[in-house]
Amino acid sequence: MPRNRNNKGQGRQRSRRDNGRKDKRGPSRESSPAYSEASHTPQQENAARGLLHGIGVPAPKPFLPDDFQLEALEAIEHEDVLVTAPTGSGKTWIASEEIRRLLEQKKRAWYTTPLKALTNSKYIEFSQRFGAENVGILTGDRKENTDAPLIVGTTEIYRNQLFDALRNGEQVGTDFVIIDEAHYLADEDRGHVWEEAIILTPPRIRMLLLSATVGRAEEFARWIGEVRGTRVRVINRAGSRPVELRAAYLSSSLQLYPLLDDGGQYNAEIDQFSSRGRASFPRRRR
Repeated sequence: MPRNRNNKGQGRQRSRRDNGRKDKRGPSRESSPAYSEASHTPQQENAARGLLHGIGVPAPKPFLPDDFQLEALEAIEHEDVLVTAPTGSGKTWIASEEIRRLLEQKKRAWYTTPLKALTNSKYIEFSQRFGAENVGILTGDRKENTDAPLIVGTTEIYRNQLFDALRNGEQVGTDFVIIDEAHYLADEDRGHVWEEAIILTPPRIRMLLLSATVGRAEEFARWIGEVRGTRVRVINRAGSRPVELRAAYLSSSLQLYPLLDDGGQYNAEIDQFSSRGRASFPRRRR
């Protein structure tokens, strides 16, 4: 017996209504109550002011190099140098001054970094300082002015140039190499690149290594001297950072809470935001 096609859709609608199943999506929940945050108390306002006090561009004044910077420049003339100093204390100034002297003597230099972003930053900085015609860049995806007397590039590219020179029986075209962030030698995945770069650099090329966090600097320097057959001076600028670090929590209403209290301990006032965050997001039923 042929089906009545006109009733086909109606049958399906009845079966869906009569199957007794409930819609998986239940009624929508009521929206969460609006989040509100109390204004700073007078004590909290004073703490926020203290956190921000002194931040800004310092007044200009004549530059005077520190003793460790002058010591490094003197040592670079006749030996390799490993400089360990906190971030912001002026390690790059040592490299810049030596680069300036080399360029005046019509010599060549390499500046290596572990990151493309840092390489690009140094390329811009040195181009402005020494002139764009004197600076080139070599990374995995950027090659500009590669015949320049100063080349800024990643450590991997410098290491590859050393390998190429070794295979071809040639000399690497530089008189001086700066290895920034030298503590990457201890990196589990990439440290071998720094190790190979140090070992393969000919002794005729003087080496300046810079780091804020290298450990056991004297032991590191002895190893460099053994594999390169050179003398290595360790210059350690001990002490705290010249540029102070300050940490704070920024609330959703853009109020600042210092991470540490006046006694240097964790500021417990920040805990209020953690508890509110947990309360505003109820757990899902499983």
